[in-house]
Amino acid sequence: MTYWQALLLAIVEGITEFLPVSSTGHMIIASALLGIPATPFTKLYLVVIQLGAILSVLVVYWKRFFQNIDFYLKLLVAFLPVVVVGLLLKKHIDALLESVAVVAFMLLFGGVVLVFIDRWFPQEDSNEGGRPVTNPSWRQAFVIGVFQCLAVVPGVSRSAATIIGGLTQKLTRRAAAEFAFFLAMPTMAGAAAKDMYDFYKESPVGLSMGEVKLLLFGNAVAFVVALLAIRLFVGFVTKYGFQAFGIYRILVGGILLIMLALGINLQLV
Repeated sequence: MTYWQALLLAIVEGITEFLPVSSTGHMIIASALLGIPATPFTKLYLVVIQLGAILSVLVVYWKRFFQNIDFYLKLLVAFLPVVVVGLLLKKHIDALLESVAVVAFMLLFGGVVLVFIDRWFPQEDSNEGGRPVTNPSWRQAFVIGVFQCLAVVPGVSRSAATIIGGLTQKLTRRAAAEFAFFLAMPTMAGAAAKDMYDFYKESPVGLSMGEVKLLLFGNAVAFVVALLAIRLFVGFVTKYGFQAFGIYRILVGGILLIMLALGINLQLV
């Protein structure tokens, strides 16, 4: 992987991490279009640079971190389901990271859901029912965590899954989105740590200095780009909802399926 390729993937990650369009799916597509080999390091890079984007939450919402222990325990409750699923399905998840077809199908299906999600869960008002933004009940936190498990399939979108989970629990769009951002931090930190551990366990030499520099570079770029994207997304989705993202997903997923049907090779090599 070259620095140019690493830069493009990091930009894609930073833009899409908080959008309900699947950052992993877009990076898989970008990797295929750029002709990046599906090496163990490539798979590691696609996961680890998501941590850089997620860290932007620390900057944008730093005041929200000074909450009581109750909030963090609810994050733990929401985090645990994906830990169990991730550990049980790790090998299957890694195999899916090479499939553009899976990404295409899930983008299309998820797009249809997002087109109608605002009708299914209309926003009657902006009142949070007295509960602080990003701080759902224990039951709501667990249900959101269960929904997050759907995102182990590339193309589903962790952001979309957790936000929809929040909407099913009668949170407002803003509250659902912001809790999803906070939940992403332990989730992606855990995923990055697990992938790093597996990489070193399976690789006799570990990361080269060049690969370490690429990871640091990618995380830095994703962090900066995500800082801009996160505020724009919250403002947009609060005002306009999710339909535009659903239409985008349907178009991208449909185009990818047509390309695959025409025999155009989009698989990672």
